[in-house]
Amino acid sequence: MIERTSYIFSPGVNPYENLAVEEYLLTHCGDDQCILYLWQNQHTVVIGRNQNAWKECRVEKLKDEGGHLVRRLSGGGAVYHDLGNLNFTFLVRKENYDLTKQLDVILKAVRDLGIPAEKSGRNDLLAEGRKFSGNAFYERGGSCYHHGTLMVDVDLMKLNRYLSVSEEKLASKGVASVPSRVVNLTDFVPGLTIEEVEKALIDAFHQVYKVSPTPLKIQDLDEEKLAENTRKMSSWDWIYGRKLDFQYEMEHRFDWGMLQLQFALSEGCVRDVAVYTDALYAKPLETLSKVLTGCRFEKSELAGQLRTFASQYAEGKAMLNDVADWFMERDW
Repeated sequence: MIERTSYIFSPGVNPYENLAVEEYLLTHCGDDQCILYLWQNQHTVVIGRNQNAWKECRVEKLKDEGGHLVRRLSGGGAVYHDLGNLNFTFLVRKENYDLTKQLDVILKAVRDLGIPAEKSGRNDLLAEGRKFSGNAFYERGGSCYHHGTLMVDVDLMKLNRYLSVSEEKLASKGVASVPSRVVNLTDFVPGLTIEEVEKALIDAFHQVYKVSPTPLKIQDLDEEKLAENTRKMSSWDWIYGRKLDFQYEMEHRFDWGMLQLQFALSEGCVRDVAVYTDALYAKPLETLSKVLTGCRFEKSELAGQLRTFASQYAEGKAMLNDVADWFMERDW
């Protein structure tokens, strides 16, 4: 049960430091506590935990123009952050995680500002049918977080400039392009500021949880641990992962998200597999490399191996069987 609520603002706009703070708060949230963390990144593309950096972002263009690429802990798709965007994170223990209540804070804050906000599906918030907030989720041990974006006054030209969204993904959502399906809150309330949105969020946090939130400060956190987290978040290995010298690539959009597999082969057998996905729940997919390595590169063997493994994996069985079905149905 939540008996304490706290809020904390990041004073900086460095994405690696901000995500380092988020990870720190995840592991230092009290059993009876909910923390609301508000932060901004400058000129940044943030990709999901299991995404292919080169596939989702125009990496060289972003780098050449002084931008930052960062990989977050949670799954889901790529997003663009600038100072017209406000990010929020709810951090709680697993037994206190309540997505409906957390989204109610965001919806109440935005509605109190005069914007007709509504929930769509599992992880989008819309105003008049266009998206102003995407949400993602992460769990580690007994700790959870739910975080997302609030597009207050984002530069939509840059959003489209750096994000490399596949035509298949857009087609599956029934839309023509990135800018056509997103909207800034300033389109509804001209002149709306980040500070006004922050205040509305803190007020809504208080009203929804019915506990007066207390402020926390970044400078009161463990500097050494924050520095360690920042080094990880800014490292090449974490951001780009491993890019195989692959001989075969395949990609498909399922109901639960996009899946891209890159196979490295040796003498007709799978030597390694790189797995990329924007699925919000990606744990079963993270096992694909281990399960498929060593198999002959034949669809019947790969699908059979996957089905055998899926039968022992209750939580992700349906997803793994979806992949096995795809192997059997596609032309090789």
